[in-house]
Amino acid sequence: MATPIRDGGETYAPPRSQRSRYAEPVHYQLKITLQDVDPPIWRRVLVPSDFTLFDLHRVIQIVMGWEDCHLHDFSIKRQRYALPDIVDSDQEGDESETRLCDVVRPRSKFLYQYDFGDGWMHDLVVEKAVHDVAAAGPFCVDGERAGPPEDSGGPWGYQVKLEALANPHDEESEELREWIGNDFDAELFERDSVNAQLHDSFGRLRKRRG
Repeated sequence: MATPIRDGGETYAPPRSQRSRYAEPVHYQLKITLQDVDPPIWRRVLVPSDFTLFDLHRVIQIVMGWEDCHLHDFSIKRQRYALPDIVDSDQEGDESETRLCDVVRPRSKFLYQYDFGDGWMHDLVVEKAVHDVAAAGPFCVDGERAGPPEDSGGPWGYQVKLEALANPHDEESEELREWIGNDFDAELFERDSVNAQLHDSFGRLRKRRG
């Protein structure tokens, strides 16, 4: 019988709506952390080990709150992986044809870059392989802080915007609040909402692959 996932002593079992008879035998537990942001913005996720890098790209977009409107790539052991239309040479890999289990293993570290202009670099660590989990995944186990809005200028630009927003007397504060939205809370991370999005996005995929 599949066992719930334990993280830091706390038991996490995905909602019944996320459970599937197409469970994979091995999942990778990954920690995703944005570089050069303090306090850190991070997520811990479980993904099937047979996911492609493109599948993982979609997971990262959802859990970090990105909108998938810019280019991206992965760097693994000095090898670049991207979609076929932006692969520059024969030495670069096609992320849509590359499975996680073929290029990483527990304790592997690699990079995901999103938005080549703003340069959002994500550190990824494969913390462990998890067997016999309670759902086919992917799903988010934990995380902290909201992801930055799109086009916020990279880590430096985002930090400047947060400082302006925190100061009601800053002449740019009102304009920034109008741009970023009055309901934006940089400290808020809603795991249940993220997992609902993952289920909506990947539930049909898992059934097709099953």
